[in-house]
Amino acid sequence: MRPIQTLVLATLTIASSLLIAQADESTTLQVLLIDGQNNHDWERTTEQLVDALKQAEIFEVTVATSPAKENWESWQIDFSQYDVVLNNYFGDEWPKAIGEGLLTFLENGGGMVNVHAANNAFPNWEEFNQITGLLWRNPMGGDRLYYDDEGALIRVPRGEGQGAGHGRKHAFKVQVRDPNHPIMNGIPKGWLHAFDELYHGQRGPAKGMRILSSAYSDPETGGSGKHEPMTWVIEHGKGKVVTTVLGHLWKGQKELDALKCVGFRTILTRSLQFAAGKPVTIAVPDNFPTAEKVSVVP
Repeated sequence: MRPIQTLVLATLTIASSLLIAQADESTTLQVLLIDGQNNHDWERTTEQLVDALKQAEIFEVTVATSPAKENWESWQIDFSQYDVVLNNYFGDEWPKAIGEGLLTFLENGGGMVNVHAANNAFPNWEEFNQITGLLWRNPMGGDRLYYDDEGALIRVPRGEGQGAGHGRKHAFKVQVRDPNHPIMNGIPKGWLHAFDELYHGQRGPAKGMRILSSAYSDPETGGSGKHEPMTWVIEHGKGKVVTTVLGHLWKGQKELDALKCVGFRTILTRSLQFAAGKPVTIAVPDNFPTAEKVSVVP
């Protein structure tokens, strides 16, 4: 693993793909993408996330890859240099200084976006569980939220019912639940997300959540038979944390559709703008998925 280095992008090994030309530098958002451990293919996921941000043309990305465990305590991040954190990490709990630095960053108005397996992390870090809301946990890991067929939001108490899981990967329809939220403004009410895992039974404190979208977890694909939250927002101090459970890429998996989905990339980039405390200006592209057809970038 590469130790993090607080350097200009030109010194990073993947700098050529990270430097994004900007017509107006004042609109550029500084993104810190954290990776380095994950049971998923974090390296290729990072490549796809960076590509999505590059296409948006308003982000400058620095990648912070966790070091080898023997160098753990020397790992440092100055969060004050960034507008928003993009979290692609699931592994050992971060050193105390980094965890506390992130919380202070959020309390002071910074933002974070968790992608897919990032919500699997840190079962013993209480504050991370609070700011993430729903996580990959067993039934004892907290409450569960889902929508019934009539659109009512149902809360299942801790210890009751099923825990986190997913069925077979497939394309599935995402339903916007909060069309007036800046991230979802103008997004079609229902759109077909490309080949991905559909998380169900997520557990956690589930407090202060503003759920933006959901998807029906079909029993025919091994799902729960419930409309499961897909993307949501939680405020922490002056900051905002967006979590989306879309964006699966397993090690050795050939299909990149989940991360190349135009819908996923639009939600991702808009979420970063929103979490950074900026107006959401990224337009809904003409090739956004419809309710019947997926749309994947080449």
